[in-house]
Amino acid sequence: MSQSHTSSSYLTTIKLRAFTVIANEPLRSTDALTRDAILADYRLACESRQVSLLGRKDVMGGRAKFGIFGDGKELAQIAAARAFQRGDFRSGYYRDQTFVAALGELRWTEFFAQLYAHTDLVHEPNTAGRSMNGHFATRWLDEQGHWRNQTDFYNSVCDIAPTAGQIPRSVGLAYASKLYRENPDLASLTAFSRHGNEVTFATIGDASTSQGMFWESMNAAGVLQVPLLMSVWDDGYGISVPVELQTTKSSISKAMAGFQRDGQDPGFAIFTVKGWDYAALIDTYERAAHICRHEHVPVLVHVQELTQPQGHSSSGSHERYKSTERLAWERAHDCNVQFRNWILTNGYASDDELTAIEKEALTVARDARNTAWKAFQEPIKADLEQACDLLQQAARNHPKAAELMALRQELQRNTSPLYRDAFAAIRKAVHLLRTDQGQGKQLLVNWLQKARPINDDRFSSHLYSESDESPLQVRPIAPQFSDDSPVLDGYLVMQKYFDSLFSREPRAVAIGEDVGHIGDVNQGFAGLQEKYGHLRITDTGIRETTIIGQGIGLAMRGLRPIVEIQYFDYIFYALATLTDDLSTLLYRTKGGQKAPVIVRTRGHRLEGIWHSGSPMGAMLSSLRGMHVLVPRNMVQAAGFYNTLIKSDDPALLVECLNGYRLKERLPDNLDEFCLPLGQPDILRPGTDVTVVTYGSMCRIVLEAANQLADIGISVEVIDVQTLLPFDLTGTIVESLKKTNRVLFADEDFPGGATAYMLQQTLDAQNGYRYLDAPPRTLSAKAHRPPYGSDGDYFSKPSVDDVFESVYAIMHESDPAQFPALY
Repeated sequence: MSQSHTSSSYLTTIKLRAFTVIANEPLRSTDALTRDAILADYRLACESRQVSLLGRKDVMGGRAKFGIFGDGKELAQIAAARAFQRGDFRSGYYRDQTFVAALGELRWTEFFAQLYAHTDLVHEPNTAGRSMNGHFATRWLDEQGHWRNQTDFYNSVCDIAPTAGQIPRSVGLAYASKLYRENPDLASLTAFSRHGNEVTFATIGDASTSQGMFWESMNAAGVLQVPLLMSVWDDGYGISVPVELQTTKSSISKAMAGFQRDGQDPGFAIFTVKGWDYAALIDTYERAAHICRHEHVPVLVHVQELTQPQGHSSSGSHERYKSTERLAWERAHDCNVQFRNWILTNGYASDDELTAIEKEALTVARDARNTAWKAFQEPIKADLEQACDLLQQAARNHPKAAELMALRQELQRNTSPLYRDAFAAIRKAVHLLRTDQGQGKQLLVNWLQKARPINDDRFSSHLYSESDESPLQVRPIAPQFSDDSPVLDGYLVMQKYFDSLFSREPRAVAIGEDVGHIGDVNQGFAGLQEKYGHLRITDTGIRETTIIGQGIGLAMRGLRPIVEIQYFDYIFYALATLTDDLSTLLYRTKGGQKAPVIVRTRGHRLEGIWHSGSPMGAMLSSLRGMHVLVPRNMVQAAGFYNTLIKSDDPALLVECLNGYRLKERLPDNLDEFCLPLGQPDILRPGTDVTVVTYGSMCRIVLEAANQLADIGISVEVIDVQTLLPFDLTGTIVESLKKTNRVLFADEDFPGGATAYMLQQTLDAQNGYRYLDAPPRTLSAKAHRPPYGSDGDYFSKPSVDDVFESVYAIMHESDPAQFPALY
């Protein structure tokens, strides 16, 4: 199978032409595309088509759950790959199989292994079977989770299925090239860049350009002037919806005409090309990549008149929504058919030679399919055989032999077994033998105990870093204070901290709305852009999704971005990018890729419907794979930033908005002190009731605890400090052993973070054992707070609310001493 990457040598010799190659024009002798190169491309196109056809058959035949394939896009992707160099990045679309194969980064056995969800990285190195087919990823990390040299690879960022979801991070990947080119302090990071020479090749289906993520990203790329080469694969439809119902003027290149650079006005270079025109595609991508790489100008390549021979996916048939005339046009304009005609017309090969290549391509595809299926089934069948043997042993001379043997027979009849089949059969057998104490049952239990961690590794590992750079591995260093430690406003603590960080860490970059010139809305960065420059502390437009995308791309390329969401409520603008892309990255590559972004925002106790600042439950449900930190003051925030900057997981850190003007003592070791994640802090010891809270609520709870002490109620106040992870030290349960009563309090909606804290403490950590009274929660009202101080008081927990909630718990325990208040 010919899958070698030939574009590097081609790039060094091909002539960039200022004219458009017309269809069927023979390539000139001065061009590097030789007969052998052309036929190698034809071979690859045929092989890619055949694996698509066989892949769909496997889905329809039950071997795979779902299939989505790149048939009809082969020629354009081969041309794009020829312009791709080592160190470049593909941030793509789940139909890019030919692109990745042309780079030499995809074997067809791996293509089928992913279709079958093979969990072995040896066979499926992209996602270990965690993503459906068409999701490709370069393994930037070694087995220890450390960076490898990205400039050695033809890099693919792990694809995601949500439409246009891959585009925001594309801006960041390209922006990293700009920083590496323009910031001399980054010159030593040669494992990540060759002086900013890298192009980011983003790909997207035409229908997905209707998404807001695409337009926001295009605007950001045009403003930033970064080497982003955006390919739009246009086959005329978005599933069943034709382009005239998708895009203004039925053309993304026409709709984006206002982005076209003009004279001294920066913008995009825009190209259009037919997806079946081999020569024009080669020429277009060479010119587009040259502009992108050398001028650092974003480029749009609109690849038109593509087809989908098998329709959108294995979920249905395109004959349902395409006319007879359209289907006939697609057959005639199939890029592989057109490529074949072009080769014959221009005398590069005979019909017999091309027929032989086509037959060989089918053989290659079938062999890869059969090899991948056999490799996928072998370990599963080994599990099955073990399970069958154990069931037979358990059935010998046993009263329930018939039921056990029925389980065994069901396993044996399964012609396409999965790991779950053997596992489920053994569990059912244990259920049957629940009162049995014999050896047969024990062997079954032993098998399950051995299999569970293996399957945990297959399906549940690497949600968070498992490397020695995990934030959980950072050595805690306590803050140190002396008589000379100054007392400062919280915002000045942040200024001092960020000044310290940027002076010692050249990889640190801050990005956000108002973070630069005015030093962020609360002055935490005041004066620092002037000191460190606009490349390191950068203002952006109002575009939360691509602020996060910039951070993801920079972090993927070895930098340490701190990206700002100005106020916590605005995070919903970026939530899809956070939850679909960033928080799943390490998991969906099984430790192959990471992006240690620090997302900085501010919230709590801010007034108003869209500035209330506490949507924590939504974050906890959406951001598994990120850490969520909720420091109660700015010194605590600095300690967490120090921990995060040393580690390799992404995190969201919410500063207390009403803490910037409160006085704090500045630690003498501001540069060094590191707070541990998952370790609550006991702010006030007590014996009667435990109150668990975080963030700005800590001050409210402490004030209420003082008032409760005056009437004889001793409250232990615990600040959890981090919600993800949550109380790794068991601090709260230890408190419950003493107080036997608990209140979880915060400013989130009912059933949000309070419910999460209750579940973690009582369910996950078995804290229910130590309760003498029902656990309680105190949260905000179900609506968003109205504007004004009254709106805050009547919507969010106040000191009075905390007082009365704790008092009610004590009233239930001792109504004589604590009679009802109302």
